[in-house]
Amino acid sequence: MTSQGFPIVYLGLPLGALALLRDGHDVRVACISRPDLPGMRRLRRVMLERGGLVLARPDLAHTDTVELLRSAKPSLLVSWFWTRKIPLDVLRLARRGFGVHPSLLPKYRGADPYFWAIAAGERETGVTAHVLTPRYDDGAILAQRRMAIPKLCNAWELAKALDRPSLALMRDVAARYARGETIPEIPQDEERATEAPAATDEDCELVWDWPVDDVIARVRAAAPDPGAFTGYDDKTVVILKVKPAEECPLALEPGDIVETAEGVLVRAADGGILVVEARAEDSDTIVRGAAVAQLFPGIPKL
Repeated sequence: MTSQGFPIVYLGLPLGALALLRDGHDVRVACISRPDLPGMRRLRRVMLERGGLVLARPDLAHTDTVELLRSAKPSLLVSWFWTRKIPLDVLRLARRGFGVHPSLLPKYRGADPYFWAIAAGERETGVTAHVLTPRYDDGAILAQRRMAIPKLCNAWELAKALDRPSLALMRDVAARYARGETIPEIPQDEERATEAPAATDEDCELVWDWPVDDVIARVRAAAPDPGAFTGYDDKTVVILKVKPAEECPLALEPGDIVETAEGVLVRAADGGILVVEARAEDSDTIVRGAAVAQLFPGIPKL
């Protein structure tokens, strides 16, 4: 498939631009959000050979940048993990523009859909191709692909699991536009829309009077970074992996921490939780299993 004569301005990660080039698209300018990621050196080389231009973290609001993109005379703007708002002056440069978001829009619009999908206990997520607008993730839906959330995965693992379907959907929609297809645009249902902002400290602090399932979901949602956390004495412990305890002493209150033969156990609202992996707030060293007790000096043993 070739789409010479259908010029594209691309915004996002290096691998997305390389995929479009492999598919035969006429990528005139590639604006790269993360030039430190794999594929950047190859992208520069391929674009140079084709007479294209690569811009690393360009300011899309700057007049010179807008004029440079205008000179490419794009028919299509493609965004794949461009994480900043695209100014209206840039959106107006092409007849069409679309991006791919790693959620089933209109649910989980924003910077961290992985965290919020897991934290909410969702069993299914997916990726959505949508029309680009000046706001985040609110454009009409062009196509979606659904995926079951892998059992017990954390946010990083979910992000990796969505990478391939996200890239495939981006390539598919770009190809359809290049072939001259008219893709139906389905407005998002604002009544079903939910936001997915970057997680704050308040979002990541564990609340031990929550049910066990909710605590475990929050740990998975925040792992591995920034990590869910709990306070102990005057310290903060970042908890990266947990599992439900088979038994929990009834005398414990939510938030009580004890050391058992299985390891460190914390009481939640309806049962116990075993801390499998954790680290001190000021350390990158991950402690596992029975050694987690070192992070909670002085806790009683059962």
